[in-house]
Amino acid sequence: MIWNVVSDSSCDLRMASFQDSPVRFEIVPLRIQVGEREFIDNDELVIPEMLEAMAAEKAAASTACPSPAAFARAFEAGDCTVCFTISANLSGTYNAAVMARDMVLEEHPEKKICVIDSKATAGAMALLVYRAIALMKDAAADAFEDICDQLRLYQAALRTCFTLENFDNLIKNGRMRPLVGSLLHSLGIHVIADATPQGTIHVADKARGEAKTCRAIAALMGASKDCTGARVVISHCENLPGALKLKQAIHDALPVRSVDIISCRGLTSFYAMEKGLIIGY
Repeated sequence: MIWNVVSDSSCDLRMASFQDSPVRFEIVPLRIQVGEREFIDNDELVIPEMLEAMAAEKAAASTACPSPAAFARAFEAGDCTVCFTISANLSGTYNAAVMARDMVLEEHPEKKICVIDSKATAGAMALLVYRAIALMKDAAADAFEDICDQLRLYQAALRTCFTLENFDNLIKNGRMRPLVGSLLHSLGIHVIADATPQGTIHVADKARGEAKTCRAIAALMGASKDCTGARVVISHCENLPGALKLKQAIHDALPVRSVDIISCRGLTSFYAMEKGLIIGY
């Protein structure tokens, strides 16, 4: 019996970190197109190199979701598989995974495959992966449906918020006027946003300066749910000092159980840009 957890690369985890796991874990990478260069969001991607290419490229960069065939190969490697994807409102990745599930089940009807739309990205997806592996460890095959039900409930309880300092990508993609982006940057204003239950993005607040931004994020987290005993994951884009300050602000303000810090992979770096922070809790 092979228990199998699959995620697209927006989870910000690295496959190398799970080599000793009793549950198989695989990441299916997205792709980032910057001018004529394509960056594959795998464990070998050098994030500063991609960000440097994005800064030098005048045209807007773009992303591409994995193919159904890529997901199908990952699904075929397990007997019981749970797959998590970035919000279906942000990417076609969920649809590609569902197509892959149907393809594999047609050829291998004995397999069990569950695809869950995280309605989020980054830390929230990492938390789902952690929970799935914990539930699958030593589980019997007949526990599959119960595990899937527990993971769906857990997904519904998770929240995501983030803050941006660099607005170049939003400007290049036509989502922010250049004048507004330049003004926010020059004034040191951080945009704070969260994900809605439907998986869309909502601008929740703005704060000036790092300390005020950290306090505003902690306040937003406390207002959105009861964080007592919650596990928190902060993804940072080349901003470990900022992530450490935010971790301390969260511990000071909220009764969370733990705060883990991980580095953004390619897809989340594409959206967060340098110094961006994404919080899943």
